[in-house]
Amino acid sequence: MEQPAWQHDRSEAAPESVPVPGRTLVIDLEGALLRSELLMEALFSSPARMLARFGAGGRAGMAALTDILARAELDYAHLPYDADVLNRALAARARGAKIFLVAGRFAGHAAGIAAHLGFDGVVTPAALANGVNLPFDREPIERIESRRESGAGLKTWAKALRLYQYAKNTLLFVPAITAHQMTLATLGITLLAFLAFSACASGAYLMNDLLDLAADRQHPTKRHRALASGDLRISSALLAIPALWGFALVASLCISPLFLGVLAAYLATTIAYSLVLKRKMLVDVVTLAGLYSLRIVAGGVAAGVMLSEWLMVFSLFVFTSLALIKRFSELSMRQGEGLSDPSNRDYRISDLHIIAAMAAASAMNAVTVFTLYVSSSAVTPLYSRPWMLWLLAPLLLYWFGRALMIAHRREMPDDPIIYAFRDSASRTTVAAMVCIMLAAI
Repeated sequence: MEQPAWQHDRSEAAPESVPVPGRTLVIDLEGALLRSELLMEALFSSPARMLARFGAGGRAGMAALTDILARAELDYAHLPYDADVLNRALAARARGAKIFLVAGRFAGHAAGIAAHLGFDGVVTPAALANGVNLPFDREPIERIESRRESGAGLKTWAKALRLYQYAKNTLLFVPAITAHQMTLATLGITLLAFLAFSACASGAYLMNDLLDLAADRQHPTKRHRALASGDLRISSALLAIPALWGFALVASLCISPLFLGVLAAYLATTIAYSLVLKRKMLVDVVTLAGLYSLRIVAGGVAAGVMLSEWLMVFSLFVFTSLALIKRFSELSMRQGEGLSDPSNRDYRISDLHIIAAMAAASAMNAVTVFTLYVSSSAVTPLYSRPWMLWLLAPLLLYWFGRALMIAHRREMPDDPIIYAFRDSASRTTVAAMVCIMLAAI
């Protein structure tokens, strides 16, 4: 089993102070050792199971919920522990000190954490304050108390909200661009649509990270996400989600009811993907491709542009290929790390070859659809020099081929669309394609 994150971080920070030999060290569990809230950790350890237990219990009220959460199955090895506090505890233990956790609730979980870390036990805040029923002498004693946190910084929020993923929402501008309707009014309304989609997507990312806490903490890279690492409190994310979705609702109403319907369909599909669909083989790929295509539909609705059948078919094949490359990259990373098959995905590492073949086939189909479009009569009203569009075909072949090769070499990040924005060769290729399209007008 993979080592918990705190075991990797022991050398990152030196302890602030080291107790003298024989001194007892007591550590507040919440706010000091644990960079999270036990209540929220228990709630999101298995949300579906928690709801099922609460519904089957036949009881109502906070007492019943607290009892259910107290019996939740937490993975103590992968909780977000504070590296500095843990280093001090390990140094104290090396010098013969006894170590106790201070916890006022969820005593069972506190005892489980103490046992996992090799500590000596748990005491309550009341017992410590009154000096009664303590399993150690009152003096000498050193305590690491909870710290009042000022909240997550802008960098942490930017990471949690996935601001870099907003690049995907530039797809909303595609209908207006391809229809050559780049007026100031059209750009303004599409920009508002972009902001609405971005806020909606950020809320969905937070929700997805909450539901995937346990799996993310066992992932080599996803364990560094803001919620999984404890950089962002779960309660803060729970407050941000309705705020983001509320902004998206207001912005959508300012555009049109039809756009709101498209955004609602996007959010419903995203939630279904997070809860169920992403665990279904190939259904997740089709859903991802559909979500990308839905952005183009939303852009057309916002700008009042009639969508081309050629554009939608081309987009579907493009995004299916990219979704398959995404799955290929994730599985090849696990293979390279020597990890087992993913527990939250219905794929096996042995599926790599067929996924790569399907990704290449979808990419080639996209290029074929594009060449058929260029040779059709649909381009004549839009381009004065349509023959120049043939120059885009080899560029598309180059970009898809490069993306597949990079993924095969395990140099592709999880998301190929984000790769396209960061890769210099991809940016050059896209810039050349834009210049060709402008010259063809």
